[in-house]
Amino acid sequence: MLTHAQVWSAIDRLAERAGLSASGLARRAGLDPTTFNKSKRITPAGRARWPSTESIAKALAATGATMETFVALTQNGDNAPPRGVPLIGFAEAGAGGYFDDGGFPAGTGWDEIAFPAVNDEHAYALAVSGQSMEPAYRHGDIIIVSPAAPVRRGDRVVVKTRSGEVMAKELKRQSAKSIELKSLNAAHPDRTLAAADVLWMARILWTSQ
Repeated sequence: MLTHAQVWSAIDRLAERAGLSASGLARRAGLDPTTFNKSKRITPAGRARWPSTESIAKALAATGATMETFVALTQNGDNAPPRGVPLIGFAEAGAGGYFDDGGFPAGTGWDEIAFPAVNDEHAYALAVSGQSMEPAYRHGDIIIVSPAAPVRRGDRVVVKTRSGEVMAKELKRQSAKSIELKSLNAAHPDRTLAAADVLWMARILWTSQ
């Protein structure tokens, strides 16, 4: 999985490639000049602060870099070797045969994309279709999911129920009896599911937007 240090290191490398400082990159991207400053990477309380996907997208657009380049920069620079990650459409994920009971990719029918920064050999990608997950995820976005990553409150997750429904939500609370999920789109209600009705839940690591 991507770490806080890897993501910020990639931003620094992206700036260096463009001959800019971190603040210079922010200005070129139309952001507040302090957006990428080192002082902004840790909160006053000592917690890690992550850059927003919007700020990363603007930095990529400003430098003409691709998301694949950025992901490579989170590892060992431009030459990080990519590996194949299985890919299907989100709308297909609820159909039978694509996952085993543990939430790991299974069967045939998967495409593949190159994504070098995933250490989970069972990670997979889902292509978003429609508008049900806006503004967090938009039509055409690719989300990278790790069934092996630990899941904590506040994480965005993909959940599959025993009835075959697959959804992307934010984990609000989890107990032995129930799982409370917050919708990513205010137009859709939050959900509370009985733990026994959830087949598996996996953490969303990254979004290519």
